[in-house]
Amino acid sequence: MTSQLAKRAADITPFYVMELLRRAKQLEAQGRDIIHMEIGEPDFATPKTIVDAGIRQLQIGDIKYTPAAGLPELREKIAAYYQARYSVKINKERIFVTPGASGAVLLALGVSVNPGDEILMADPCYPCNSNFVRLFEGKAKTLPVDATTNYQLTSNLIMQHWSQSTKGALIASPSNPTGTLIEPEVFKQCIESVNDKSGCFYSDEIYHGLVYGKNAPTALEYSDNVFVISSFSKYFGMTGWRVGWLIVPDEFVEVTEKLAQNIFIATPTLSQFAALAAFDESTLEELETRRAEFTARRDFLYNALVHLGFEIPVKPDGALYIYANCAKFTNDSYQFALDLLEAEGVAITPGKDFGSHKAQHHIRFAYTTSIERMAVAMQRLERFINHKMINQEKPCPSNNSLPLN
Repeated sequence: MTSQLAKRAADITPFYVMELLRRAKQLEAQGRDIIHMEIGEPDFATPKTIVDAGIRQLQIGDIKYTPAAGLPELREKIAAYYQARYSVKINKERIFVTPGASGAVLLALGVSVNPGDEILMADPCYPCNSNFVRLFEGKAKTLPVDATTNYQLTSNLIMQHWSQSTKGALIASPSNPTGTLIEPEVFKQCIESVNDKSGCFYSDEIYHGLVYGKNAPTALEYSDNVFVISSFSKYFGMTGWRVGWLIVPDEFVEVTEKLAQNIFIATPTLSQFAALAAFDESTLEELETRRAEFTARRDFLYNALVHLGFEIPVKPDGALYIYANCAKFTNDSYQFALDLLEAEGVAITPGKDFGSHKAQHHIRFAYTTSIERMAVAMQRLERFINHKMINQEKPCPSNNSLPLN
């Protein structure tokens, strides 16, 4: 029966971390204490204001289909948010509420990518974006990036790799897995380069709000001719509610609504009503308190990993991750992650989930658990490394025992 499989389905790459998560759950069921630093899901509960808004709508009992583009009042609130946060004015007709950011990416690519079209993106990057391009019979061309460009694309890279098949470029800032931001002037140049080529520019902004010590500009500050993908999942703490949004250029409004009608019918109604409270002043105050906690977590984890000998040439400015070079300890980060889970009960994500460029030498750590739990994880990691280095007759790169604060 495998001969009946669509080739596009066979070409979709798996999430290797899901095998680690499966094993972690098995170990937990056996009574093991597992510290999860592998999944990019904030550990805070959804803010009560948002939950209460959802409960009120449930009590009313009016959970019917919404327009395919989303609740008009939620689209208005998103537009007002861009005006307040970025000083960008957007016609609400360009805003589409989607089933998570994944739904936004599917819509953006569905209305713009033809078979054979090539989309440029960084390596390392979030793997689903490449797979979504393949789903529409396009080709993701991933370009190796490193610390010299903050692990981001540049205008020069885009122009160097632009070909007759290239349709556009996708940039995520803050990035998963590196947590890095693209510099504003570089961002502007990339957008201008793609526009000059009459291409499509896709801006993945799902980690906006989770930025530390800097500002993350939206692509809309530089051009209206961009696709902006965002989400209520990360900063707003609504992962399981599955609600995001897409902002499209004017010329794509009609076709995007048509595609949304056919693919989704509508984003879950309850989630949309709950999301109306996401922009309340009290909600935003709570979210800013959480952002301060994530800043402290990032600083703790960064210092701990550097102390242990991991190379992190760019301290991340956003998202929930640190992408660390583990070449001092292993040439196979996937096996390293498997062994660490079995030996010490610490779950992390291997680099191969995010591309091929030096993936075997990189690991992503998510600081989605408390500093107290991360401190225990770092003690376990240090013990694991010391044992590994002893067996290899190498000293641990760190000179002193790991500080806990």
